[in-house]
Parts: sequence; C-alpha cells; structure tokens
Amino acid sequence: MPPDTEAKPAAPPAWRKPPPSPLLKGTAEKIISLRRWTPRLFSLRLTRPPAFRFQPGQFARLGVDGPGMGGLSSTIWRPYSMVSADYDEYLDFFSIQVPDGAFTSRLAKLSVGDTVYVEKTAYGYLTTSRFVGGNALWLLATGTGIAPFLSILQDPAVWAQYAHIVLAYSVREAADLAYRDDIAALPQHPLWAEHGHKLRFIPIVTRESVPGVLAQRLDAAIADGSLETAAQLALDDEARILICGNPQMLDDVRTALTARNLRPDLGRAPGHFATENYW
Repeated sequence: MPPDTEAKPAAPPAWRKPPPSPLLKGTAEKIISLRRWTPRLFSLRLTRPPAFRFQPGQFARLGVDGPGMGGLSSTIWRPYSMVSADYDEYLDFFSIQVPDGAFTSRLAKLSVGDTVYVEKTAYGYLTTSRFVGGNALWLLATGTGIAPFLSILQDPAVWAQYAHIVLAYSVREAADLAYRDDIAALPQHPLWAEHGHKLRFIPIVTRESVPGVLAQRLDAAIADGSLETAAQLALDDEARILICGNPQMLDDVRTALTARNLRPDLGRAPGHFATENYW
C-alpha cells in the first residue's frame, strides 16, 4: 500500500495511554550511596537539584518507576522527610521496606546510579519556625519519623535558640536505632559545638529489654513522667514539641500532651506541640 494511502493505526485504549512524564513535576536524580541498617531499614543519598530549597523538617515527594498496566511504565510518588541539612549538596532519606509495598519494594531494589525523581517543591510545617517563644525543644519520634529531626538538628540556629534540646527516639528493637553514631556525634559538630551540651538523647526500645533504656511507648512515658525523668527536664509551658511517627502514635501522644494541659500549635493560636501526618 502506498504511504499516502496507508491506514492509520487505531488509537490505543485510554487505559494504555502513556502516563504523564514524571519530569513535569520533578527532576531525575541519581542515587549516590545506599546504607542498610537492618533487613528492613535503609537510607539513600541522592544528588540534589540545584534549585531545590527546603526548611529543616520539611518533606519531598519521591518518585520511582516500575511496570504499570498494559506493560507501560508508571511512576509512584511518596512523601519522605529530608534527613540532610538544608545546606548540604545532596539529599538524604530514611525508609522502611514495607512487605509487598508498591513504593518501598521498588525503592529497596534500586542501586547506586539508579534514578529517583524528586518533586520540585518541598512541603510541610514540622519546622521550628512555626513556634513562638519557649526555651526547650522536644523532638519525639518513632521509627523512620526520626528523619526530619536529624535535619533540624543540623541547623545551627536551633542550637542557639533553645536552652535545652531533647530527642526521644522510639523503636521496637535496639537494632532499629538507626543513626545512633550520627546522633552521638552531633554535640561535637564545629558549627554548634559551643551549644552541644544542650542535647539530651533518649532512646526507647519497646519490644526488647535493654539495660538503662526506656521501654514504654512515648505516650505512656509522657503520662507517667518517665520521659521527663530521663530528660531531667519538665514538660511545662516552656516546652515546644515536634512529633513524627505513625498515625496511631501521633494520636496517642497528642492525647497524652493534652492531658498535661499542653496545647496544639495552630498557627493563628500559638501552642506547645505540632505534628505532621502525611500518611
């Protein structure tokens, strides 16, 4: 059949049309390094888009490619808090591999040099800039919820602003306490070493007995006062509290703090504590 009379191919069904390019909303970054903490916990370091800006405590949406319907590639996006400092030339993230998870199963299979998309805008309000007053910063985390607090603790202004800084990090088993060496090294960092004595690190392990380590869930440790005893500091009106973890933990800790007459920070009505829920 002559080219000028060749029949046009039928349009593919709508469900087989290629999805929008991830480059419309993000940039393609490369994995620089990977670190395995346990069989389920891992960290990855990505190249940083030159124009990407964020405040410590915020999160980005990451995208990974994989097979989709009809054999077409699809990109799945999930929110991840930055672990790295806002001035670093790379972006660090901390993840747990969820069994059969659509996103984390793909992410965990990637290697150095592979591509991960980073959305062009950072999001979230789990930042110290939201608070008014206060002389003690409390950072309460479970599991991978430690990520935004590691970024916050690399901000020299935070060390200068608060008289006391408490980091409570709750996990199921001792092996899950990722970044322990990084946390131990924080007080000696040259950018804030003069304030290093302000940090009080409280590890919590709930499903394994570890000598000298709290075993209660965070809400219970708040309710019975054991968290304050471990910190040697009162959860009082001068406390400013950021909380990050799974939805149930957020609900339980909010309830425990409210029972102590501490108020949520609502922006227009300044308070004592704030959470981020991007599940």
